Amino acid sequence: MPKIIAADTSTLSGSVALLDGERILLEWTVVSSQTHNRRLLKSLDEALGTLGWSHWDLDGFAVTSGPGSFTGLRIGLTTMKTLAWASGKPFVAIPSLEVLAAGLPGSSLPVCPLIDAHKREVYGCLYQPEPDGGFRSMGACRALSVGAVPELIRERTLFCGDGWLLYRETLQDLLGPLAVGAPSPFHAIRAGVLGELARRRLERGDVDDPVTCVPLYVRPSEAEMNRPDLRVTEPLLS
Repeated sequence: MPKIIAADTSTLSGSVALLDGERILLEWTVVSSQTHNRRLLKSLDEALGTLGWSHWDLDGFAVTSGPGSFTGLRIGLTTMKTLAWASGKPFVAIPSLEVLAAGLPGSSLPVCPLIDAHKREVYGCLYQPEPDGGFRSMGACRALSVGAVPELIRERTLFCGDGWLLYRETLQDLLGPLAVGAPSPFHAIRAGVLGELARRRLERGDVDDPVTCVPLYVRPSEAEMNRPDLRVTEPLLS
């Protein structure tokens, strides 16, 4: 059974989890205005110390790849990629919206996770439930104006994420009974869910290259929009 450390830094909330096979042994989720670069490494070290583990005990590293906060994504990916590369252990990056949807297993309704993209936009994607309790994406992650979200919706749909919380009243007005809000515990990205998705991929041998993996930004950064000659083409290991 793989021992996995998972971390999400794609929104204001930050989450860290340790898993041993299918068991989540530790999970911390914090919403804070403090930047992720001031707390991520400390949280990872404290989590490992709590269980008496070291980085060398781990079998894999998992992180959300985006979309989300550009700065948060770079911090999370850089940290987890570097740790995986330095230890020679497998690395998995999973889209943030996929992790949000996976936090609602067994839903009979389609799930539409939304992440705040600022400027009255959200990152969104529609996921259809599968017989095994998982979800299948119905297209690529997109950056949408709030008013364009109804273009994704054709039936009663379960919404989650900080984008839903921020624009709930507007979306309920636009969609009426087609919009169903998930209960309050399901709007933050949980590293425990990320770790479980990563475990399944690791057991299939489906891993990412920590050197070449890049963030899923979906749209250009404000700097790129103001300077079209700028392009972010990391790998982030340097």
